[in-house]
Amino acid sequence: MSSDVVERFLAALDPAHREALGAKARGEQERLAAAWEKELEQDTDLDTLDELSPPAAEQEAARRVVERLTE
Repeated sequence: MSSDVVERFLAALDPAHREALGAKARGEQERLAAAWEKELEQDTDLDTLDELSPPAAEQEAARRVVERLTE
């Protein structure tokens, strides 16, 4: 997986989660980044948000992934 995906995922997180997940092992970051990409691709609600604001869609997808997979 490209490090760009991990960097984009971390950038989409709120500062507290970015710091916490930035300290995790690279494999865990890649797993979460892959889930984030899947969320962006598959969630039709995010398609509409993406048309209005791509950064907002990325942030919402990141929030959902963190909420679902880490807490």
